[in-house]
Amino acid sequence: MKPLIKNFLVVTLIFLFIASLFSLYSTGGKTAQRVGLESLLASLDEGNVESIAVEGNDLKITLKDGTAQVAKKEPGESFSDLVKNYSLPAEKLKGVKIEVRDESGTRYWLGAVLPFVLPFLLIGVFIYFMLRSVQGANSRAMMFGQSQAKEFSRDTKARVSFKDVAGVKEAKEELKEVVEFLRHPKKFLDLGARIPRGVLLLGSPGTGKTLLARATAGEANVPFLHISGSEFVEMFVGVGASRVRDLFKRAKKNSPCIIFIDEIDAVGRRRGAGLGGSHDEREQTLNQILVEMDGFDQTTNVIVMAATNRPDVLDPALLRPGRFDRQVVLDEPDIKDREAILKVHARQKPLGKEVSLRRIAESTPGFSGADLANILNEAAILAARRNKKIIDMAELQDSILKVMLGPERKSRVLTDKEKKITAFHEGGHALVSHFLPHADPVQKISIIARGRAGGYTIKLPLEDKHLYTKSEYLEEISVLLAGHVTEKEIFGEVTTGATSDLRRATNLARRLVTDYGMSENLGPRTFGEKEELIFLGREIHEQRDYSEKVAEEIDKEITHIIDQAAHQAKGIIGRYRDLLEKTAVALIATETLDKEEFEKIVGKKPKEAA
Repeated sequence: MKPLIKNFLVVTLIFLFIASLFSLYSTGGKTAQRVGLESLLASLDEGNVESIAVEGNDLKITLKDGTAQVAKKEPGESFSDLVKNYSLPAEKLKGVKIEVRDESGTRYWLGAVLPFVLPFLLIGVFIYFMLRSVQGANSRAMMFGQSQAKEFSRDTKARVSFKDVAGVKEAKEELKEVVEFLRHPKKFLDLGARIPRGVLLLGSPGTGKTLLARATAGEANVPFLHISGSEFVEMFVGVGASRVRDLFKRAKKNSPCIIFIDEIDAVGRRRGAGLGGSHDEREQTLNQILVEMDGFDQTTNVIVMAATNRPDVLDPALLRPGRFDRQVVLDEPDIKDREAILKVHARQKPLGKEVSLRRIAESTPGFSGADLANILNEAAILAARRNKKIIDMAELQDSILKVMLGPERKSRVLTDKEKKITAFHEGGHALVSHFLPHADPVQKISIIARGRAGGYTIKLPLEDKHLYTKSEYLEEISVLLAGHVTEKEIFGEVTTGATSDLRRATNLARRLVTDYGMSENLGPRTFGEKEELIFLGREIHEQRDYSEKVAEEIDKEITHIIDQAAHQAKGIIGRYRDLLEKTAVALIATETLDKEEFEKIVGKKPKEAA
């Protein structure tokens, strides 16, 4: 309907334009007064006429005062006959210049033929636009089965190399082999080696899988075809398979090149998975991908790279040798990698002299590359909002809190009672974490609401950790329960502010028993086997491989761990209640305490158990 309206408006504008030109031409470009024959004869009788030009049936009159007039005579009647019919004396025409002009061909066509031809022209133009719209719709329908992959040419200015990807050293080492395959395939083919078909990049969201794939293409100096797994599947059956065929056809034409399928789990899920997992169109698309990867000749210099953060849901046929047999894992960056990533994203940002990216890296354990880029971006936005020309450490620290917890909710005003409860709650978290030997040191305490949190206590490890002991987990549960225990000890009852802490503590205690085998009574085994059946975005099935009696024992063990951790937190709060009250008073007064201010109250963190 929209193209029809558009074409109708175009034709109407063309018609108005032609009509205006015709009108302008017909008047000769001048504004002349139209008069009758009586007025012309009266002017001749009075001797006011300078000249008369006879052009067809038009009499163009010029008076002695310069006024232009136009009169119309009868068709087929000459000007001399007109004068005789009106009995005008011949001497009245003396001194009047009379000129007879032939009517021009252009004027004849515009005046006589165009009024009949113009409607046909307009109808023809309208039909032309209609046919073109239909033709465009047909061409779009023909293109529906073509690949929507975006191609990044090797000559683009936005070319990415391994130098632009900080960290992930092991992953880059693995992909250097792929670069060699693409650059010098003959070296491998001469030895009988088969060029790899597929490389699967595995890692958490934000670890740089897409960037690393582009860097591989940049290092090899080959075209890069990028498409998302969801772009294959449409509501029409067969479209996805058609797009796969077209994608691989394009890749072979541009060989050597890299095909990159982002979020391949959208189309590569395990076939026949049942509820929410079976989809004929998706399975046909997956089958076509498998067939195309098998159809590569030994000399075809095309490598398929794919990325996912859910390798457990992929179909086994995708992971067998000859397809995605090379799997590259991208871990969360350690402190050195985080510092390198921050340096990459800080290239175009003016940083203050006191800014230490090393300190920022130390303050962001567990952050991905995307999180670190977001921190620097949020810091730049904060500096601009504060009308500053450079980014200082204050903006970077505020951006870390914003990324971790959300923006400050300054509009949320607490009553004096709520502020006191929040101060003791956060003080309890900080105090228990400070006096437990395996708990992380406290970096900052605040009772200012951020995101959904009414207050927060930030504690960071001194170094990156990859393995955790049972004692560390038990102390972590004690820290989580410290706010709940403090409210009960100080005020005699608890509030809803500890809901999130209780949920996290319970989940951690359950994992100790069911996943980590850290229960003394139930022994070193796991309980329950989760099956990844996704429906409406939720996990709906967990297979129980234990009896009801064991389930009761699991509940008892979880309760025992929670009680033991709460008892430990209660002992520390009772022993250092005076320090707790001093911390709460300082929080009520200043709302925020950093590490140095907190340690002035409670002293340095002890290394031995409390």
